Amino acid sequence: MAVMVSASGSADSPQVDTEIIVGNLSRPWSLAFLPGHQDIPGRERLLITERPGRLVYYSGGRKQTVPGLPRTAAEGQGGLLDVVLSPDFGRDSLVYFSFSESIPGGLGTSVGRGRFRSDGNPELTDTEVIYTARPGSAGGRHFGSRLVFDNDGYLYVTLGDRGSRERARDTFDPYGSVVRLNPDGSVPRDNPFAPGGTNPGQGTPEMWSTGHRNAQGMALHPETGEIWIHEHGPKGGDEVNIIRAGADYGWPLLTHGVEYSGAEITDITSAPGFEDPLLHWTPSIAPSGMAFVTGDIYPDWKGNLFVGALAGRHLRRVVLQEGMPVSQELLLSGTLGRIRDVRVSPGGYLYVLTDENDGGVYRLMP
Repeated sequence: MAVMVSASGSADSPQVDTEIIVGNLSRPWSLAFLPGHQDIPGRERLLITERPGRLVYYSGGRKQTVPGLPRTAAEGQGGLLDVVLSPDFGRDSLVYFSFSESIPGGLGTSVGRGRFRSDGNPELTDTEVIYTARPGSAGGRHFGSRLVFDNDGYLYVTLGDRGSRERARDTFDPYGSVVRLNPDGSVPRDNPFAPGGTNPGQGTPEMWSTGHRNAQGMALHPETGEIWIHEHGPKGGDEVNIIRAGADYGWPLLTHGVEYSGAEITDITSAPGFEDPLLHWTPSIAPSGMAFVTGDIYPDWKGNLFVGALAGRHLRRVVLQEGMPVSQELLLSGTLGRIRDVRVSPGGYLYVLTDENDGGVYRLMP
């Protein structure tokens, strides 16, 4: 049975009621809604990733571990990360997931998929790794790892710079980029650097856009079909961007942030040939997870963008007009903790995950 939690309001953070749907999760990172999911206590059907390496099936008020994942290297910010369903899940039962794994040179970001079965004991079968970003490198930072399918069925994957900012400037290194793949992990021929693209041979063929630091939020705009991301800046300079083929988003040549020591990285925040962010947050909120609200469940929020904040420990509402941010509001400020992911259910309800050792899945009540 769901338990009601009331978030205390303030001048910047109005009162919002939430229900805890699933508790006692170890660093949950993402969730996906399975067919048959209902926004009714006890009738939810979810797949939830826990960063230490466990995929959880939640149904009928019960949590079960789903076997069949490849080995995960849960180091630093890495581990089992995003999870999404195939656009044709009803036909192929495929679940896609991102994770960090040990590869030559150190750790890398990979994408796998498997067929999900829930009859009897849940499991993934026919599991395969369809993409690994190479080369691997030491350290446990900036894996990126959000996954989104666009309306044409292409899979987009965010890849952080792995803590080495020069990698975001190298078009032959996929880290610090967004890559675009076919559902089987192969590369579309019309990607910018692929044989049928605008700049064939000028970079790694899977790369779609460049100059990113560490994007941990990505969502498909429900009306335009555009891919939106947000990414962590250094100290300040978190950004929201719309991803365009072959575009360069400037990191680290352009940023509104500074070094963690306070030293300047660059005094350039905009320049010809680079994409400007739609908005930036300075000081940083450490954004993670994002979703657009549609439908009539929350009539005052329809068409708004919602972003989780780790360092800020709140849910950020961004009001959009004609595709541009015009105002912002803080929700759940200091109430649930570090918000790692934000999702909208098929029924139109907002769900958030908390990045805690005893994390949870919460639903926002209208």
